[in-house]
Amino acid sequence: MADTSPAVYKKASEVILVKVSGEDRRGLTLAFSNLLAQHNISILDIGQSVIHDQLNLGMLIELPGEGMASTVLKDLLYKAHEMGVGVQFTPVSAEEYEHWVSGQGKERYTVTLLARKITAAHFARMAEVVAEQELNIDDIVRLSGRVPLGKAPENSRACVEISLRGKPVDADAMRARFLQVAGELDVDIAFQEDTLYRRNRRLICFDMDSTLIEAEVIDELAKAAGVGDQVAEITEAAMRGELDFQESFRRRMALLRGLKKSVLAEVAAQLPVTEGAERLIRHVKTLGYRTAILSGGFTYFGEYLQDKLGIDYVHANTLEFDENDELTGRVIEPIVDGARKAELLKQIAADMNISLEQVIAVGDGANDLPMLSTAGLGIAFRAKPIVQQNAKQALSTIGLDGILYLLGFKDQHQIDSL
Repeated sequence: MADTSPAVYKKASEVILVKVSGEDRRGLTLAFSNLLAQHNISILDIGQSVIHDQLNLGMLIELPGEGMASTVLKDLLYKAHEMGVGVQFTPVSAEEYEHWVSGQGKERYTVTLLARKITAAHFARMAEVVAEQELNIDDIVRLSGRVPLGKAPENSRACVEISLRGKPVDADAMRARFLQVAGELDVDIAFQEDTLYRRNRRLICFDMDSTLIEAEVIDELAKAAGVGDQVAEITEAAMRGELDFQESFRRRMALLRGLKKSVLAEVAAQLPVTEGAERLIRHVKTLGYRTAILSGGFTYFGEYLQDKLGIDYVHANTLEFDENDELTGRVIEPIVDGARKAELLKQIAADMNISLEQVIAVGDGANDLPMLSTAGLGIAFRAKPIVQQNAKQALSTIGLDGILYLLGFKDQHQIDSL
């Protein structure tokens, strides 16, 4: 172990990194900062973390001159002994310090690990990709609450946020590698540039079917009409991007001809809201966000969810009934397809006078890709492979409230009582 006696630092640089470690106790940071204040010391940088009651405190300090170095460091050693913690000193050369200063203002990135329970394998594979891209990990913060021992509960959430320094060699290749790891290890890995917009979003636009609800409404209507298998087959082809949405929509509507209007209320009452949806929406609305449903489904069900969840805007397709309250099977224009969703997203953002960077879009199907690419943060939620591969972010392992972690919110800042 290096000699840390004060005598070593008589000719040291005027910049010293002080590292304090040991069992956390009240007043530690106060004691060391008070001591430095007595010597009129400038603190150039400071960071502290506590893991399982073990403290790590780092302070980059500027000594006023060589003559004071011995006195200051000796007092720090005495204070550490008094407080029952360890202290180490590392001189920082002028060249090293200037290199550190010159790095400010450069691009920063954030990686977010999300799973029911985070394992060492999750973290190791993430760190491997980060190293491949020649990035350095600066900071690691747990955003989720404390995780119980043993098997994770079915609805548990675990999240760690990693701050990165540097510029990736190939950002697209990095995202592809993260998606590969996510698929292999049942974890979500989000990679974002850490800009001012990340914590300053104002609008969230949701697809409805298989995103905000865990069902495809048109499939449920088809079952009631006795054409479930035929419609489900067309739906799947459209979601995979194998069939143009407008064509698939017309085909499915034609198959629903004759369905009674009374069936809609029965189907709506059975729709399962996606895990985390209510918690996410209530939280962001408390923070002043607006929310919208932009759906290739139907206005009737969008408005049902609007009342249930407190959604601000609903744009979807309108069902046409005849004089006997039976579906005509015809389509009312314009159809809300992928292009229309992107247009509506832009329109709402313009009406709110916000940047598209302040918009979040969430969807699962190929017809959601236009709005996912238009929004500042596009999230493929429990999506088909083609959508995951083309979206900015993908979330599959936990509920919709996992989006709060992508925005940098900790559990302690979230409204868990809602």
